[in-house]
Amino acid sequence: MENITREELKQRLDNGETLHIVDVREPHEHEEFNIGGVLVPLGQIRAMQVDELEDLKDKELIVYCRSGNRSGQACMLLETMGFTQTKNLEGGMMAWQEKYGR
Repeated sequence: MENITREELKQRLDNGETLHIVDVREPHEHEEFNIGGVLVPLGQIRAMQVDELEDLKDKELIVYCRSGNRSGQACMLLETMGFTQTKNLEGGMMAWQEKYGR
């Protein structure tokens, strides 16, 4: 697992890069505010229910949550399932909103 900063991710989004972004928060958190990507709550990852991500095992996966804690756990779990390029968004959505707002 590597980390990615909010600035690096924002720049890459602004550049129009095609990114594989995973939100591991709960559905109500995702509905409130998200930066795109697929919603796969941490509980699903813990239960190894990651069918929608299977095709991305060898691709870069940028994982985020509220503060960076759950996404860090998710990255470690995904790595044990064979995902090779997980990146944790440092500070999660709290840091993102602090700098960029909604």
